[in-house]
Amino acid sequence: MYPKLLIKEDKLRQNLKAVAKIVKEQGGCSLMIVTKALCADPKLIDILVSSSEVDFVADSRIKNVASFSSKVRMAGKKTVLLRIPMMCELAMVAKHVDLCFISEIETIKALDQEAKKLGKVQDVLLMVDLGDLREGVFFKNEGELQETIKTIAEMENINLYGIGVNLTCYGAIIPKNDNLSQLVEIAEKIEREYNVTLSMVSGGNSSSVYLIPKGEMPEGINNLRLGESFLLGNDTAYETKIDGTCDDGLILQAQIVELKEKPSLPIGEVGVDAFGQKPYYEDRGIMKRAIIAVGKQDVDIDSMIPLDERIEIMGGSSDHIILDVTRASEYKLGDIVEFKLGYGGMLKAATSPYVEKVFE
Repeated sequence: MYPKLLIKEDKLRQNLKAVAKIVKEQGGCSLMIVTKALCADPKLIDILVSSSEVDFVADSRIKNVASFSSKVRMAGKKTVLLRIPMMCELAMVAKHVDLCFISEIETIKALDQEAKKLGKVQDVLLMVDLGDLREGVFFKNEGELQETIKTIAEMENINLYGIGVNLTCYGAIIPKNDNLSQLVEIAEKIEREYNVTLSMVSGGNSSSVYLIPKGEMPEGINNLRLGESFLLGNDTAYETKIDGTCDDGLILQAQIVELKEKPSLPIGEVGVDAFGQKPYYEDRGIMKRAIIAVGKQDVDIDSMIPLDERIEIMGGSSDHIILDVTRASEYKLGDIVEFKLGYGGMLKAATSPYVEKVFE
């Protein structure tokens, strides 16, 4: 059935080896692979648990972590919850999560109580905000940082495993040697003042990888968290390809349901479309237009690239995408059109229940 997200296992394994070579061999960091973009598909988990390169398996949804926690732990790897947890999730966190990213004192206190019920010590990674302005204790608020660490140090069932930072996801701040060096300095200060050794200083996500081949990753960063660079081969800081990776490991396939010659300009007064946007149309005369049975409910149109370079995406609605196939006249009704995907396209297609996911 179509639409279909075709996931090529050999390509993903190729990408995993390529990023592991950079992160682990060149950078001396542990490797955390993020599974959320493919909704922690069990076949993806099988790839990760069978790999000697993967140290941590992470997701931002506690339900996903719960689905793979047993398999990952049996393989000798650790489970990680990336998104700072909601209060309502803490019982599940204590049960299924080995390392929890966290930033709020009250949440830490509540997690301490949940861990106590299970008789375990819960590892946490304290997030520090270096200016991207997403999650974390703001790095200039030294009082809050000290209070948070002091609170953790006094708990019996919480262990400060390390500190981490997230960059580029909200504020689009690029990881650099100077801002990541601030994270290392904070880690060193914590170790010095509290006489502890932090196991992890996590220097970010796929946007940080580029620093390693350039020799600009600060000494002291010992972990990276990779999702997009593993799945799509992208360095997300500058949108370049990582050496040794491929960008066609995930292919969206959709079927043509209508194929007709029509004007390129709609006829009548132009208002707003189904999403409240006023579209602009260029007059190209009569064109051969194909409609494929996939739409904005299932995929990000701006994050799709036709494999056939003669095809152009004209736009779409919730259920349909309109293609200009004038230069590709051999297409017939029922034919399959294939697309490479960017991060947004991959995320929506993998999440949509209307897109079949097939590993090959």
